[in-house]
Amino acid sequence: MALIKRALARAFTRCEAVFEYAFGQRNNPFVWLGALGWYFYWIVAATGVYLYIFFDTGVTDAYASVEYITNEQWYAAGLMRSLHRYASDALVVVIVLHIFREFAHDRLRGRRFFAWLTGVPLLAFIYICGISGYWLVWDQLAQYIAIATTEWLDTLPMFGEPIANNFLNNTTLGGRFFTLMVFIHIFGPLFMLLLMWVHIQRHSGARVNPPKELAIGTMVMLVVLSFVYPAVSQGPADLDLVPTDVGLDWFYLAAYPLLDIVPGGQLWLYIVGGLVLLALLPWAPPAKPVKPALVNLDNCNGCTRCFDDCPFGAISMVPRSDGRAYDVEPVVNAANCTSCGICAGSCPTSTPFRRAVPIQPGIELPDRTIGALREELIAEPDTEAAGPRVLVFGCDTSNVDELHGDGTRVIKLPCVGMLPPSFVDFALSRRFADGVMIAGCAECDCYHRLGNEWTMARMAGERDPYLRKRVDTRRLSLNWLPRNAGRRRRKALEAFHSALAGIDLKETDDE
Repeated sequence: MALIKRALARAFTRCEAVFEYAFGQRNNPFVWLGALGWYFYWIVAATGVYLYIFFDTGVTDAYASVEYITNEQWYAAGLMRSLHRYASDALVVVIVLHIFREFAHDRLRGRRFFAWLTGVPLLAFIYICGISGYWLVWDQLAQYIAIATTEWLDTLPMFGEPIANNFLNNTTLGGRFFTLMVFIHIFGPLFMLLLMWVHIQRHSGARVNPPKELAIGTMVMLVVLSFVYPAVSQGPADLDLVPTDVGLDWFYLAAYPLLDIVPGGQLWLYIVGGLVLLALLPWAPPAKPVKPALVNLDNCNGCTRCFDDCPFGAISMVPRSDGRAYDVEPVVNAANCTSCGICAGSCPTSTPFRRAVPIQPGIELPDRTIGALREELIAEPDTEAAGPRVLVFGCDTSNVDELHGDGTRVIKLPCVGMLPPSFVDFALSRRFADGVMIAGCAECDCYHRLGNEWTMARMAGERDPYLRKRVDTRRLSLNWLPRNAGRRRRKALEAFHSALAGIDLKETDDE
């Protein structure tokens, strides 16, 4: 399993590097696959509402109304039909890529299983909603899907009479059955929206909208595609005739040709079994248990910063229980805590400048304390560096170990979001380093979701706790790259060393 994940991660890294070169790191579509799924869903929903205004739900008039939409009103409803079709296909593409990418980067195990587990039924609903939409056009493709689907459903021992009997000829198909398909295609997406909301419940500040530039560019692409290759119907359905040649939408209908070579019941077993195996992946193998963050009320004033910054909603604020003159205190939900340490980085008492008392902030990780981090920082390097000394703070998911040596020390954290800005000030002002590099995941793609975003904001003085203005930011480098971008990381470190060599470090220390 680990070998498969590594191979997929390398493949994604190479593809993402190409898209990053074309669109920039922030607008890389691979980083926003989940948000693009939401974006395409809303396009499908909005265009579907517009199309329903002109759609006739009668079984005999459906095809004619769709032809009017496509040909007579090609500039409006026709455009909406094409957008509806292509956004639906794009939704499948980004969701499948999203699944593979989350698996490749191991973002499904341990306490992160919830989003993965709730995503499995979402995948099934996407196909139910999409396939039912093809029925409504009632062309030859819809006829093929209707007959194949009902015969496939009849292999399940749950219907009193064969459903396929409704499609023996034109006289056997009733309007009620067609109305049922309209109901499924309309209310299926509504239930799917509920599942989508559940899917992100453990993600604080969930990103459901891609960046404006990416959203606009994607919409322009869909509109151009819709005008160049508009979605059209095949010939009208006729149950007295057997369609001999139909063009399939392979994004939704890839399983249907398998019915010609695999028995229907056996295909159900493969699909249901595949979904079950997909749902069990977070426990294959299970993640190593991690200890959740601990609260120390003696050093907590209920400022709510840890609550605001937790990326997984693992912290809640409750009324004060120790009788001190503060309104609230944080409580950690161990079932949600991924031990990223971002809460420790947000605590104002996480400072290395303390001397009189031991360092014990209001909240921190029991296995990676702020006090131990300070001790590791002040430890002298084994050898004297010939040039500027750089201290690299990197996250566990970034390959930063290889940066150690040649005047560079590496300190690893569960997430760079655990690093309080005061540690940068401390390292530079106390001359433990001439420069500090923070090396985290790619921008907007933090393994712990918000670690690099909060770190950038803190270092820029835009989010509390702030980096002091006295710190010479020329001596601070923020490096956001994918985990397998080791060569690019080394080049960035070399460039930082060169930049530090051109700075009068003694003068900045005196200031």
